[in-house]
Amino acid sequence: MWRTRAAAACVICRSLANSSYGIKRKSPLQNLHLVSRSIHHPHYPSSKFQRPPLRISAQLFSSLNRLPLHKTKLLNVKYGYQSHRNFWLARLASRLLKLRYLVLGSAVGGGYTVKKTYDQWKDMMPDLDEYKWIVPDFIWELDEHIDFEKLIKALPDADDLAKLLPDFDKIGESFTSLKGFFSPGYNLVSEVLGASDLLLLLGSSGETAFRATDQGYDNDKQFKKLKYQRMLERLEKENKELRKLVLQRDDKGIHQRKLKKSLIDMYSEVLDILSDYDASYNTQDHLPRVVVVGDQSAGKTSVLEMIAQARIFPRGSGEMMTRSPVKVTLSEGPHHVALFKDSSREFDLTKEEDLAALRNEIEIRMRNSVKEGCTVSTETISLSVKGPGLQRMVLVDLPGVISTVTSGMAPDTKETIFSISKAYMQNPNAIILCIQDGSVDAERSIVTDLVSQMDPQGKRTIFVLTKVDLAEKNVASPSRIQQIIEGKLFPMKALGYFAVVTGKGNSSESIESIKEYEEEFFQNSKLLKTCMLKAHQVTTKNLSLAVSDCFWKMVRESVEQQADAFKATRFNLETEWKNNYPRLRELDRNELFEKAKNEILDEVISLTQVTPKHWEEILQKTLWERVSTHVIENIYLPAAQTMNSGTFNTTVDIKLKQWTDKQLPNKAVEVAWETLQEEFARFMTEHKGKEHDDIFDKLKQAVKEESIKRHKWNERAEDSLRVIQHNALEDRSISDKQQWDAAIHFMEETLQSRLKDTESVIEDMVGPDWKKRWLYWTGRTKEQNIRNETKNELEKLIKCNEEHAAYLANDEVTTVRKNLEARGITVDPCLIKDTWHQIYRRYFLKTALNHCNLCRRGFYYYQRHFVDSELECNDIVLFWRIQRMLAITANTLRQQLTNTEVRRLEKNVKEVLEDFAEDNDKKVKLLTGKRVQLAEDLKKVREIQEKLEAFIEALHQEK
Repeated sequence: MWRTRAAAACVICRSLANSSYGIKRKSPLQNLHLVSRSIHHPHYPSSKFQRPPLRISAQLFSSLNRLPLHKTKLLNVKYGYQSHRNFWLARLASRLLKLRYLVLGSAVGGGYTVKKTYDQWKDMMPDLDEYKWIVPDFIWELDEHIDFEKLIKALPDADDLAKLLPDFDKIGESFTSLKGFFSPGYNLVSEVLGASDLLLLLGSSGETAFRATDQGYDNDKQFKKLKYQRMLERLEKENKELRKLVLQRDDKGIHQRKLKKSLIDMYSEVLDILSDYDASYNTQDHLPRVVVVGDQSAGKTSVLEMIAQARIFPRGSGEMMTRSPVKVTLSEGPHHVALFKDSSREFDLTKEEDLAALRNEIEIRMRNSVKEGCTVSTETISLSVKGPGLQRMVLVDLPGVISTVTSGMAPDTKETIFSISKAYMQNPNAIILCIQDGSVDAERSIVTDLVSQMDPQGKRTIFVLTKVDLAEKNVASPSRIQQIIEGKLFPMKALGYFAVVTGKGNSSESIESIKEYEEEFFQNSKLLKTCMLKAHQVTTKNLSLAVSDCFWKMVRESVEQQADAFKATRFNLETEWKNNYPRLRELDRNELFEKAKNEILDEVISLTQVTPKHWEEILQKTLWERVSTHVIENIYLPAAQTMNSGTFNTTVDIKLKQWTDKQLPNKAVEVAWETLQEEFARFMTEHKGKEHDDIFDKLKQAVKEESIKRHKWNERAEDSLRVIQHNALEDRSISDKQQWDAAIHFMEETLQSRLKDTESVIEDMVGPDWKKRWLYWTGRTKEQNIRNETKNELEKLIKCNEEHAAYLANDEVTTVRKNLEARGITVDPCLIKDTWHQIYRRYFLKTALNHCNLCRRGFYYYQRHFVDSELECNDIVLFWRIQRMLAITANTLRQQLTNTEVRRLEKNVKEVLEDFAEDNDKKVKLLTGKRVQLAEDLKKVREIQEKLEAFIEALHQEK
């Protein structure tokens, strides 16, 4: 059976091999079925299942086969065998199904890759939320105020906009035809290049054509000159407006970002520091600046105002207005403003009221800088002017040179102006802008001789002739002006010569009108028409450009050399400091003042740390020292002369009431104020060992004196104190024995102290006793002998009457005098009374001390109000009242001190320190010495060097 099936298969194979069906085959076996080849023809080289290439009609629609395809007929099966099946639809479907996996896989993989790439780029992007401040707030709020949907609907469609655009095809055709006239190779170029490239070629070739046409105007030079001049003016005006807009945009868009300083501002800061620097080491200021010099009323200020494009200086008819050097720093900015170095106020130079205020401020500063008895000052006023179109430079306007001192001027005014001018011009890098009045005779000029002395070769001098319009009218020969301009009438040489017109003489003219008048004058002037002057030698605009170029050229040539000089100076100063003060910090005057300020404030705070006990002890002791004499002499002594206790107490009450109402409160406040001063001074002058710096002593003393001078005690303190003292003195009730003993002790100390003082006074009156005369070999004078004899007579008088009154009667004085005269001693009655006062005081004090000892056991009798007792101790009660009043007063004053007065004093000290901090003269006067001056010089040299290095770096970056 197997053989039968094999034979049948072989028949089919043969029939297939014999039939061609219009298809070319390489070999008959290739047409056989794969199974047939592999089974029935084992000798065939390939035994593997290989799919033969399909050559069916489905290949007609294959996009992968690029060869031409031919239709084939299907095989008709004969002889009862099964025909070959054609599955092209199934195969196509299966391939399409396979394609979906490729599409889906690519989509998923591509999406993942895109997402990953997006995440990576997103991570790489910076966080722009921090820069939202750059965009103004109103941009983010536009959608709240503007309905963008309505705006979009209101806009025309794209088709409508396309109708409004020009026909670019026609424009291209026009350019094509135009190109044909200029370039023979137009066809080839037009095919290769686009429309934009064609425009460029047309521009380049058109330039040649236009130049050729412009040659036709060579004969009319005036028209050509006028044409170019108008074009230049229009372009300059547009450029100025565009620069202003750009600067304004930068100024508004960068609010919080710190703006980088311009070169000219950095350079001006260096010059400001140098103007205050006292060169102790011969480090001179050789940095360039433009020094404006000229005779009085020659037009210096007007030229400066034309360069600054604003009327910024005060004016006067024939009067000296420039009384001190004025440094003007010109720089470019969005707004035309001016401001002083030491002020934050900006003056808008486009407003007349601000201009008037600026002129007034300059005049006030000039007058304040002039010392009493002088006319001009060497103090420099620093002013900055910014505006669109201004040339960057630094100019110094000096007082005008005068030939005669007029009335109202100081006698040395002329010499002072000469010395100021020479000081600025002797700088080898200073550019001298010499201003000469063209309306007066050149022989009357003084400044030209001065300039020729300072710059004989004229390597840094620019000569400017002003008021040329008046000179042309008044001078008969215009060639004389030419000689002046060329420097042939002066021995002075210069880099350049310029002629300018600064107005018609009317101070109310604006800068714009003066510019127009100047341009109009020079356009019609014979000086230009006859070629006496060149075009670049006229107008203040050309002068400003030339001066600015010369200034920056000089700066670039000399600034590095000056930086090296300051570097060497800094090294010398640092070496000197290390040798003299190796363990001290380099503190300048301001830093030393801050250190002293902190120490003073700490010392003031120390007053609040004083204990209440200490305050009360000092106050009570000091107050008793002040009032003890009044209490003994005016209260206790008169009351003790009475015969009974009732009269004693009445007299004491009356005297105490009068004392309290008139003197005691005021005296107590004075004592408290002096005590506060003494404690404050003690803390201020107290040495703190090694930490004490004697360089602060003068400052601390000045602060202490000024603070005390400003301090005033509370006016209501006396009224409240009077009530407290009156109530304290009215109390007579001693509560216990301890208080009684304390009053006795207080009375004994007071009386013993008074007795000791009295004994000393008597000893000075009568001289040494016999012991001292023998031991120290001293003797008595004649007056002392007389007083000694008088003393002996008065002591006899007291012994005869122990209850004698405090005063001598006239007859008693006569008796004593006659007794002394009987012994040959002439005595004046006043001497007798004076001696009696001291003798009776000593007797009274001794008697009171003896009575005080007797009253030690009298507290029991005091409690019984001295009934059935001969002992009366009313004087002990008096001293207890005084002692209690002193304690209560000291406590009250202590409360006022700690609660009010110490804080007010601290406030006064802070105010004084703030005032001293703003007064540089005070600091210079109070903080002196070599150490301070050396630190000041070192600080300034470092600051100058650092700023110069920063300026040089910025200058190189600009290059």
